[in-house]
Amino acid sequence: MMASSPFLGPKRPFVKTIIIGAGFSGLAMGCKLKAVAKSDDFVIYDQADGAGGTWWANKYPGCGVDIPAVLYSLSFAPNPSFSRLFPKQKEILQYFNDVADRFDVTRHFCFNIRWERAYWQDESSTWLVEMKDLTSGQAFQHECSVLISAVGGVSIPNIPKLQGMDGFEGDIVHTARWKDDLALKNKDVVVIGNGSSASQLIPTIIKDAKSVTQFIRTPQHYMKSQDRAVGSLWTLLFRFVPGLLRLIRAATFLYLETSHAQFNLTRYGAEMRAKSLQLSDLYVRMTAPVKYWGLLTPAHDLGCKRRVFDNDNYLECLNRDNIHLTDDPIIAIEPRSVLTNSGLSYPADTIVFATGFSLSQFDSLLVGRYGYTREMHRKTYGTVEAFKTVAMAGFPNFFYILGPHSGKGHTSTLYAAENFVDLILRVTKPIFEGKASSVEVKFAAEQRFHFEIQGALKNTVFTGLCNSWYIDGKTGKNWFIYPWNSLILWFSTHFGGGSDWTYNYNTRTKANGFHFGILSVSTTVTILLLGRILLALVGTNKT
Repeated sequence: MMASSPFLGPKRPFVKTIIIGAGFSGLAMGCKLKAVAKSDDFVIYDQADGAGGTWWANKYPGCGVDIPAVLYSLSFAPNPSFSRLFPKQKEILQYFNDVADRFDVTRHFCFNIRWERAYWQDESSTWLVEMKDLTSGQAFQHECSVLISAVGGVSIPNIPKLQGMDGFEGDIVHTARWKDDLALKNKDVVVIGNGSSASQLIPTIIKDAKSVTQFIRTPQHYMKSQDRAVGSLWTLLFRFVPGLLRLIRAATFLYLETSHAQFNLTRYGAEMRAKSLQLSDLYVRMTAPVKYWGLLTPAHDLGCKRRVFDNDNYLECLNRDNIHLTDDPIIAIEPRSVLTNSGLSYPADTIVFATGFSLSQFDSLLVGRYGYTREMHRKTYGTVEAFKTVAMAGFPNFFYILGPHSGKGHTSTLYAAENFVDLILRVTKPIFEGKASSVEVKFAAEQRFHFEIQGALKNTVFTGLCNSWYIDGKTGKNWFIYPWNSLILWFSTHFGGGSDWTYNYNTRTKANGFHFGILSVSTTVTILLLGRILLALVGTNKT
């Protein structure tokens, strides 16, 4: 049964798969639909006017990645040509476009199209999706068998509403909506925010600006940079020595994975956090001026908020005469200045919001079986939720990539995205083979996963004890973090779990025609060895 759907506009021809989001998640899904599902019948919609997701949206000066590039890349498309350990936005976007072209995904992109709503049609086992062409303003319908949300959370800007903004005579810009022609030379610049974006932006503009005044709310934990150039010799070796780049990638993965234990509320985790905190405090005191130490020393536990990796020497630039750091709240914006709570006024030709992103990727109307909506589902669990981060009971053939609880605070987002793509392809295999028309996670399985993940989160620092975007502001629950290590993530997305799903098989197709697979002896031995290696690296967690 389909709820009433007052759709407007024409209907486009049926397509097997609709992917919403042309970032890395959508790209990975498109590449693997071709390679694994042997399906070329898909479209990737995005409301932006170009592909790349967050790397298309964020073009501010200094924008870059804070995960080593060897791991911030797709496993099936290693890149030997990155110029730095932590490359900047242009290189990441160029890599993205190269992969899209190489795997023939570029022609599947469709831009300036916004997803408005979608309704499940039980009688045909399809989704009817309403889209809006942002160029023409026209709405249209598109029907598909499989609907995938690859909408990320770091592309739609969060811009606070401040008194007097409409009367400001200069430029107001968000880091995720940077203007290419914005001139900051000899300008008084106000930067609001002190997360990763601000720490990358300020060192890049400080030499040209007349002054930079930075307003912060909550101090961050700053970690010393490990960035360096990748020399031409290494580039040649990566290109021509078989397996070297993959070996470095594996070593980087294991190295980053050793830091996962520090986020657990165990004695060993506390010891690791204490060491990291000591290094962070030492870095602040050796680099930043004494007058700012109080503004650079957080009261919250390390890891409660995302750490800032100082690859652009932000703390060093605080020693310059033309920068001022304050936590005096802004109460109003005047035509050429900002007014603070203490009564001070700071000159401003340009105001830059480095205030993060609007987490609106779960807001589009989604109506599943019997009129059950995504908002009803959210109320059922008290927060946004999905089984193994990818699926919801009551919403057949609908999947998230980087959905609720998919975030990793210590390693590559792309690693996580690829694992979730693999899980979706395993689950939908009977659909692409023509054996089934729909698949849906069982309610009991989703409910079990919800209690497991909420229980695991209680044993980590990722709780509501600090003001973090990890926390659902409506409920105080963490909606973002995946609390287990990356080996568990890989295992849980590649093996077992067949009984958690229910299929609507086509006529003459046996219900047991699809198997999630049995672990071979070699696979089991490999998993055990990897577990032993990880335990040796991180030590034993002691409560």
